[in-house]
Amino acid sequence: MDIILNYIAQIVSNLILSAGYFGIMILMALESACIPIPSELIMPFAGFQVFQGNFSFWPVVFWGVVGQTVGSIITYWIGSTEGRVLLEKYGKYVLIRKSHIHHADKAFEKYGNKIVLIGRVLPIIRTFISLPAGLAEMPFGKFLLYSVVGIIPWTIMLTFLGVKMGDNWEKLRIYFHQADLLVIVLLFAALVFILIKRKQKKGD
Repeated sequence: MDIILNYIAQIVSNLILSAGYFGIMILMALESACIPIPSELIMPFAGFQVFQGNFSFWPVVFWGVVGQTVGSIITYWIGSTEGRVLLEKYGKYVLIRKSHIHHADKAFEKYGNKIVLIGRVLPIIRTFISLPAGLAEMPFGKFLLYSVVGIIPWTIMLTFLGVKMGDNWEKLRIYFHQADLLVIVLLFAALVFILIKRKQKKGD
């Protein structure tokens, strides 16, 4: 895992150094379009460049927000169009049934605003949250509003941490990696809980 993260960190730093603010926007767009390039590497490194005097703080934040918003819109659009068709047709091969999609629709209909807003600041989940929002056909205006509201503080925080950490910016990934592992464990526990409940219902 460390080898992969080191490789990704090298790609991130090279693109930002060569393309500047545009590189930040592209990387953050990819991250929000379900491409596993952690914002926990992108924005702290950009913040480090602010520390170095190569960038300015608020332009870094602005282009980071723009990139995430563009990537989120693309992913939402995929989910709301071809994504639903593909899942309904082939989802059974990855244990996703039409009933699961229906339950997701209901959850987003009732709690969509909160799901998107909170999901934007959770490791792993924030990368993929736009896809289920699109699948559930959450109203685009609400999706965009709550996405941006969640994106802005996350981007400011990561950039600020990069500035404050200075030359040690890369150490931040250790803490975020631990957070990623915690989220994975919690998601796995939730999945196990759901499967057990389903078996109990079938046994009744």
